[in-house]
Amino acid sequence: MVTINDTTLRDGEQTAGVAFNRQEKIALATMLVNAGVEHLEVGIPVMGKEECLTIAAIRQALPNSTLMAWCRAKKSEIKMTAALKVDWVDISIPSSQQMIEHKLKSTKKQLLADMQKCIRYAVAKGLKVCIGCEDASRAEPDFLVKIATLGAMAGAMRLRYADTLGILEPFTAYDNIKYLVKQQPLPIEIHCHDDLGMATANTLAAIKAGAQFANTTVIGLGERAGNAPLEEVVIALEQCYQQSTGIHIDHFPALCDAVSKASGRLVPGQKSLVGAQVFTHESGIHVDGLVKDVRNYQGVDPHLLGRHHTLVLGKHSGLGAVQAVFSRIGISLDKVQTDKLLHAVQTFAEQCKRNPSDEELLGMRNQMCSNTNTAL
Repeated sequence: MVTINDTTLRDGEQTAGVAFNRQEKIALATMLVNAGVEHLEVGIPVMGKEECLTIAAIRQALPNSTLMAWCRAKKSEIKMTAALKVDWVDISIPSSQQMIEHKLKSTKKQLLADMQKCIRYAVAKGLKVCIGCEDASRAEPDFLVKIATLGAMAGAMRLRYADTLGILEPFTAYDNIKYLVKQQPLPIEIHCHDDLGMATANTLAAIKAGAQFANTTVIGLGERAGNAPLEEVVIALEQCYQQSTGIHIDHFPALCDAVSKASGRLVPGQKSLVGAQVFTHESGIHVDGLVKDVRNYQGVDPHLLGRHHTLVLGKHSGLGAVQAVFSRIGISLDKVQTDKLLHAVQTFAEQCKRNPSDEELLGMRNQMCSNTNTAL
């Protein structure tokens, strides 16, 4: 079973303009754990005193959860992390030639030596170590193997493969992870960004190739285009692979709403699975199929998320949809009434650029009845 290590409180908060306060972080961490997410990456100690106090508060609030903090390959940062009593530290190191040379201003030889020293120091401080390979998707595969092999010898217990720039596609993601699974000793954690819109697909491909851990963020928060959304990865694993994560899907609407409010990021109406409109149907063909048998147009059962299908009327509605919607609000229509109301609905949709509410539908029906009585 794949383990979700959610990083909403670390990478998610790195979204430009997002800043959770301490109470929000504790509340969100608690909601994540209550939803069944037991592994959380909760922050970056070197950010300062307030961040450290927040991480310590999360530790106190969730004594039985597995918490991870993020730091660079610096003993001073590892020492700060160990003092916070978290379980894991992700020691992040640039792994591509581009970043080693032009960001770190170092060499592969020096990076490996520093990495091993830091891992040994972290282990001696009582921390479990994940090696965070930044920009792994642009790194040489054999160098990643060397990082993992030497890291394991120094005491590391996990390797994070980060598609830092979001440049992977699923076929390459699968091949790269499959190679690493075979060539090095550490369990792999996949960390995908969504710059090309493929973070979820790349995460699934990596899991299929053998990754045992996956980083996610609620509603896909994260640097630039964000990370693989928790809700997408968990439901896709169950839907596509019948693979359970132990996470309670019915908690997602409330969790996503809480993260949206705390981050100030609205969830788009058509956001997969948790958007307000994703189980809403207007097209006459779809509505007709749903009315006959919901399985005709149900890929994901909305009841898993505590939701339900909603039928609305608009430009693309058919006569059956008009009768079904009016029946739902307690009105039976004959064919002549249905024809007239369908025309009224289509005109409304073109002019107002939205679906009419139940109140507006009743108004159309009352106007139609009034016009009929006047004609008589």
